[in-house]
Amino acid sequence: MKKKHIITIYSLILMGFVMIFANSCTKDDNNDSTTGVVPVLTTAAVSGITQTTASCGGNITSDGGSTITAYGVCWSTGSTPTITDSKTTDGTGTGSFTSSLTGLTANTTYYVRAYATNTTGTGYGTAVSFTTTQGSTNTVTDINGNIYHTVVIGTQTWMVENLKVTKYRNGDSIANTIDGAEWSNLTSGGYCIFDGVSANVAAYGLLYNWYAVSDSRNICPTGWHIPTDAEWTTLTTFLGGESVAGAKLKETGTTHWNSPNSGATNSSGFTGLPGGSRDQAGTFSYLTYFGFWWSATESDSNNAWYKGLTYNSPAAGRNANPKKMGFSVRCVKD
Repeated sequence: MKKKHIITIYSLILMGFVMIFANSCTKDDNNDSTTGVVPVLTTAAVSGITQTTASCGGNITSDGGSTITAYGVCWSTGSTPTITDSKTTDGTGTGSFTSSLTGLTANTTYYVRAYATNTTGTGYGTAVSFTTTQGSTNTVTDINGNIYHTVVIGTQTWMVENLKVTKYRNGDSIANTIDGAEWSNLTSGGYCIFDGVSANVAAYGLLYNWYAVSDSRNICPTGWHIPTDAEWTTLTTFLGGESVAGAKLKETGTTHWNSPNSGATNSSGFTGLPGGSRDQAGTFSYLTYFGFWWSATESDSNNAWYKGLTYNSPAAGRNANPKKMGFSVRCVKD
């Protein structure tokens, strides 16, 4: 009886070892079949750095054994950016790619690295640092004391903000015309605040009819002038043509522009804003949707050329409208 009991105990112990060994083998097999690795990739050098934009990218050399579902670059002011920070999403698969970083702040050091995500997780390239260019430190002051930053674009120097002046260069006042009927009847220089709301001035500036723009007393500061239609064309040509120049001229984001603000990079530094317009009858329209800027050039006795930007296109438009319209103004350096 005692011998039988001992045999039973040994049998149980042996079965335990077998079960432990079997379980150990099964666990290892499962690890071998399910454990993957994240993608392997490198980060490209940063190029095309401006005050608010830059270009980067990467090269994905291995997908880690499973399909890559997203890749791009991520960036932050911290030294180890992740996909929870600012990022682009540029596609799927392997190979090299290029990404555009937008919405950056001037004179700021950023860290950027390429990333790629598969079913296992996200792999990163090495972080690369770069510093955006210095924001404009040059300014010009109008007769009212308003200060405007300036930016060099190609061979031209432009104001970065819309004009806010209420006097001509010689000190004479420009007519402040809020009444619609009075605005409609003006045949001399006039300005207005969009909807009469003073808070609109700080961001969007004032709206002027073309009679104020063309007045010989000048509304631009000394050494500056209203751009001609040809000078507007010089600007858009330098930026790649009208079909793409709008994106490079518009302020990024939707703080001032209505969504989606298509393509906006502001790579030129012009920082175009959607100040809207006032029509011949005195009606205000299009604030946050469109920006219109007068040129100094007539198209005929009743109309003049203007440049336009829109919330839903990367293009910059050119057209002629009645001189009684109220549009924004930017000055260009002599």
